Amino acid sequence: MPKVAAVTLPQLIQKYDVFFVDQFGVLRDDAGPYEGAVTALSELASAGRKVVILSNSGRSGEYNAERLVKLGFASEGFDFFVTSGDVAFDILSRPDNAIRKGANCLTISSGGDSNLADRLGLVSTEKASEAEIVVISGSEAEHISMDDYREMLRPAAKRAIPCYCTNPDIHKLSNGSTAPGAGSIAKLYEAIGGHVTWLGKPYPEIYEHALNLVGITDRRRVVCIGDSIDHDILGAMSAGLDSVLVRTGIHAEASDDQIEKLCENAGATPTHILRHFAL
Repeated sequence: MPKVAAVTLPQLIQKYDVFFVDQFGVLRDDAGPYEGAVTALSELASAGRKVVILSNSGRSGEYNAERLVKLGFASEGFDFFVTSGDVAFDILSRPDNAIRKGANCLTISSGGDSNLADRLGLVSTEKASEAEIVVISGSEAEHISMDDYREMLRPAAKRAIPCYCTNPDIHKLSNGSTAPGAGSIAKLYEAIGGHVTWLGKPYPEIYEHALNLVGITDRRRVVCIGDSIDHDILGAMSAGLDSVLVRTGIHAEASDDQIEKLCENAGATPTHILRHFAL
């Protein structure tokens, strides 16, 4: 991996007009905002930069934006909040999609969330044997074992029920550590014979959705800030966008050598390194 220069947020503000900023691992963890993040996000807006919070959340951007504001972030600090759940709804609600309203949907999520199924007019079921669609939007792997998830999903995978993963994150932040994320559960579904459609970072649809919202055509003026090499950095590279790896979040404890190895394995290198999202 070539040497990646460390930068400051003011330097990034001078170089870029549009910022796609990850939520978890950059702005906050599962407990609350990182030190300095609230002020830093507001500074982007004050400098006249367009800001899109780009999150692999299965819930809607509206829900996430309200939660972010309750944590102390200013609503004026970002222009849009785009989630993989929003992109999934946009794609799956199109007239040419084969999803039937009223179909039985098994949602694997956290906190009992069934937002996507509700928005699509599906009927929620807790039994994989009854499901006509599976949505994997979150994980409670800190409480539910992967073996339990495997057995829960097996009846749907055996019947080749289509699955949509609206949160491709392989890991999630949990109580100061990490736990398997929704993406790990979706990979498990594939391992037992099921087919998964992946929506969110690092896949292209979420970036195209965000670019259309801000109405920008010069991708050189856009930068993506994230903590995950496999999602934020790879996704930005695939979309032809510059990227910044923040050394908080999922790789906070990784050494420089470990980061280099992770980049080699992912086939993606950040444009810049930022120690933390703060001024």
